[in-house]
Amino acid sequence: MAKSIKSQNSLNNLNEEMLFLILDHLPNDAKSFSLTCKSFYSAESKHRKSAKLLRPDYLPSLLHRYPFLSHLDLSQCSRITDSLIQTSSFSDSYICSVKISSCRFVTRVGVSDLVSKCVNLVEIDLSNATELSDSAASAIAGAKNLERLLMVRCKQVSDIGIGCIAVGCVKLNKISLKWCLKITDLGVQLLAVKCKRIRSLDLSYVPITEKSLKSIFQLSYLEDLVLVGCLGIDDDGLAFLNKGHTTLKALDISNCQKISHTGLANITRGAGCLKEIILAYGSAVTLDVAKCLQNFSMLQCLRLDGSTVTCSALKMIGEWSGSLRELSLSKCSGVTDEGVASIVKKHTQLRNLNITCCRKITSVSIDCITSSCTALTSLKMEACNHVSADAFVFIGQRCRVLEELDATDNDIDDKGLESISRCSRLSCLKLGICLDFADEGLIQIGMHCSKLKEIDLYRAIAISDKGIASIARGCPALEMINFAYCDHVSDASLKLLSKCSRLKALEARGCSRITSEGLAAIAAGCAQLAVLDIKKCSKIDNSGMIPLAYYSSNLKQINLSYCSVTDTGLLALASRSPLQNMTILHLSGLSPNGIAAALLSCRGLKKVKLHNCFKTMLPRSLLDHMEKRGCVFQWRDKAFDPQVDSDPLLWNLQTGRHS
Repeated sequence: MAKSIKSQNSLNNLNEEMLFLILDHLPNDAKSFSLTCKSFYSAESKHRKSAKLLRPDYLPSLLHRYPFLSHLDLSQCSRITDSLIQTSSFSDSYICSVKISSCRFVTRVGVSDLVSKCVNLVEIDLSNATELSDSAASAIAGAKNLERLLMVRCKQVSDIGIGCIAVGCVKLNKISLKWCLKITDLGVQLLAVKCKRIRSLDLSYVPITEKSLKSIFQLSYLEDLVLVGCLGIDDDGLAFLNKGHTTLKALDISNCQKISHTGLANITRGAGCLKEIILAYGSAVTLDVAKCLQNFSMLQCLRLDGSTVTCSALKMIGEWSGSLRELSLSKCSGVTDEGVASIVKKHTQLRNLNITCCRKITSVSIDCITSSCTALTSLKMEACNHVSADAFVFIGQRCRVLEELDATDNDIDDKGLESISRCSRLSCLKLGICLDFADEGLIQIGMHCSKLKEIDLYRAIAISDKGIASIARGCPALEMINFAYCDHVSDASLKLLSKCSRLKALEARGCSRITSEGLAAIAAGCAQLAVLDIKKCSKIDNSGMIPLAYYSSNLKQINLSYCSVTDTGLLALASRSPLQNMTILHLSGLSPNGIAAALLSCRGLKKVKLHNCFKTMLPRSLLDHMEKRGCVFQWRDKAFDPQVDSDPLLWNLQTGRHS
């Protein structure tokens, strides 16, 4: 007893600075730490600088508990209102960053109150606030110290609103107006004239023309410009770069169909310091385009996704004097072994390479890539169907620092996985729809890739508990695993995966051997679980929902379709977990009353998928009430068919793979 008292006294002697150092190393256990004693409770209150709120009614108590917060995320509280913001004690707070994206019920009143109380505000995210009008934008103008503003999909804000912001927030250096469809050249010109410090500007899908570009290219500090889908921009608009723009480092002109090699030539004359350029889903990448790009001597990142690329263009890229670090040719038609070889033999310093859906390449390309680019950290090669299994041996033998490999829908086998297991830094491995490997290969990954955080085994039908066991034992940092439709996986796998305490996402759709017993183990051991898909796991019933409700305090998204859960289980889960996204199609044990009770219990629901038959069975007043709380209903009228998506072999035959 005396020893215990002495130990407690020793802890009380620690000053705040030492307690803060302890809290720095306890990011996931700060709450438990704060409950130890009064001094720890006080220290944790002063130490926390950021918070993400899940229920709006907790806002006043949160601000009282943590008076030194600097970053506040309210994006998960879609039903937060003006009155709640007004009654919360933001005054004299240290808050400098607020995220209220998707908060549909916050109007000019709430924004104005927030801006007036948070005098230190330098960042605000209003993305997806589709109901915000120009009056709300004018309220933002009161944040005189604002530096970063995100207004993605604020579709009601026009030139008038953005003009008010431009006049009031002259310190802005980052702004995103993506999908703000009412903003035109006038608003953008005002922004460019008044906010001279802008470094990052996103105008994707904004209906602007070359008139805006003239003002934009006069911004002396501009480094990052995104113009995706700006169909009014053409080669003539890019001519305004002729005067030179030495600060511009990244340019995204994807899906701009009117820009050709002539426009790119203008860019090279005016923005020769570009390090990143994205030309995805645009005009064909021809020899002339490649010649223009050659003039970017400092270019490190080139993305041509979804474009038609000629062999001559690829050869020209291979003749550049500089050395690329990142190249993306995803879904590019025209990519061949010859073209790939000409690029990688020159650009040997490539770190990230994406050749997804380049269906003409063969093992010859993989041989060239792995021989030349041994420092690759990311290789994405989904659906390269003409690459043979032997090619994957090259990856493991030569690219030993690889951290990410996407081999989805390829012919990789156990021998290939054994070779890839030499990549000890591997953190992300995607093997979905790969039918030629089994447990033996997966065991090698588990034994040698201890840093693995994400593994996708979707429809890898040859694996069983034996392979999953190796991953569970050998990869303690695992955060996401998907073994949907792997019918040989059972509760034994879930019990072993329950030891992976960092697991956040589990997809076990269509695994008929999994029961409530295995789910209970996951619930008890994986406290950080946020995403769970157990669709078509027919042996999971109410007995699995009880422990899930008790332990899973972070569960945000669940798919229970075709399970054996009834009203009782759904209500137990809804009443305790912070669910935001719920799919409950074809649950024969559910009744309208049970669904109604569950909906009312889930205070933070943002999206629900239900069968169309319940649309008339549920009271209209209930649906209106849920929608006012920020919940969106998605009604499906798909007929019940237990065979759909349940037979992996049938699925692959239907797509023509291995037919």
